[in-house]
Amino acid sequence: MYMIHSWNCPQIGASPSKSNHGADFPVQWLTLYYMYRIIRFMSDVSAESPIETVSPNTKSRANIESIEHKNISVMENEIKTLRIQNEAMKAKLLEVSMIANNYVEDINNLKEQINKLTTTPLFIASVLEVENDMALIRQHGNNQEVMTQIPPEFNGEVESGMRVCVNAAFSIISVITRATDVRAQVMEVIRSPDISYDMIGGLEDVVKEVVESVELPLTNPELFENLGIEPPSGILLYGAPGTGKTLIAKAVASEASATFIRMSGSDLIQKFVGEGARLVKDVFQLAKDKAPAILFIDEIDAVGGLRTHDGTTGSAEVNRTMLQLLAEMDGFETSGDVKVIAATNRIDLLDPALLRPGRFDRVIEIPLPDESGRLEILKILTRKMNMADDVDIHKLARMTDELSGADLNVIVKEAGMFVIRRRGAFITMQDLENGFDKVVVDEDVTNVPVGMFA
Repeated sequence: MYMIHSWNCPQIGASPSKSNHGADFPVQWLTLYYMYRIIRFMSDVSAESPIETVSPNTKSRANIESIEHKNISVMENEIKTLRIQNEAMKAKLLEVSMIANNYVEDINNLKEQINKLTTTPLFIASVLEVENDMALIRQHGNNQEVMTQIPPEFNGEVESGMRVCVNAAFSIISVITRATDVRAQVMEVIRSPDISYDMIGGLEDVVKEVVESVELPLTNPELFENLGIEPPSGILLYGAPGTGKTLIAKAVASEASATFIRMSGSDLIQKFVGEGARLVKDVFQLAKDKAPAILFIDEIDAVGGLRTHDGTTGSAEVNRTMLQLLAEMDGFETSGDVKVIAATNRIDLLDPALLRPGRFDRVIEIPLPDESGRLEILKILTRKMNMADDVDIHKLARMTDELSGADLNVIVKEAGMFVIRRRGAFITMQDLENGFDKVVVDEDVTNVPVGMFA
């Protein structure tokens, strides 16, 4: 540092000049002078600009904080953008995974189809004999007989007469259930009709015989066992049309706690040779499998008529079907859990072999109702109707002589139609008489032959 007191220093602020000695102003003093002016200039500038008074450390800290704040905001924006992209990627990943699952299912289905197409087919064989764990089987087609061992999982299941699936080595793979015709399966009545014995009028004796022959052997077999007698194997109901044969069968189906199988005689007549006989066999087999069961054959005269042969294939097929029916009825045990009910309008057309004891032990005639029977039928038919006070059921029962229960039902319905036609609320006696005239008198006029020689 320069020693100021070693020279003659002019006053501070004075312009540089020559010293008293006449020599040039020293360089040191010039340096100090210019430094002084610089310091003054900086002081004036600091006074005019207060921002410049911040220290360099403070300015750098503020700059760093502003830069950090900008960086934080930029990073927050980037995080938001990444989150949005992440959600979009999740949605795309879910969509891709669903598509992949669909592809996996398609692949599995195709693999199953390939396995089915490439699996070695099985052969069908019939079991002829069973001895211990060995079975004698006959392959269908070539009738080759082979002795094979019964697998442990089928012990006790394989019996003589059953059909089984075998592979090329004649090993039993599975047991086939009995084949039943679909036409026989649909004959089973799943939902019983809402008909009870109380809805049948004038046939108390017939209903009693049907209950004794059909229901008691199924519900109380011990009654027959104690007496040492065999219950009837089947009953045949015959009579004029409309007397209630089918109605009794419906009541039996509703009241009996047994499987009810219904078929018509015309259902057993098939086009191709052997189809009718096979259908009869399947129906009776279905009844055995569903035992206790009641088998109702309506209009049995369509298949059980007197056997004739006119040289045609159709009559021969009908005869074969009836022979199968006779064989199946003979095959039933009399004390079994399957009962047969048949109905016909023309008993005179039935084959005598069908009417012999052992097939139909009871042949029950259902006659036309008498006056008391018609009165009871009319009470049953009109008990839910709005009848006027002038209605005389007894008079109507006397008027309807030689009419069946179906005719009385039509008369009552026609009387109701007359009331509906005039928009009435009650059925009067005149409506019943008009219904009688329309049903009976019109039928008599219609049945009169019209022609040249009438």
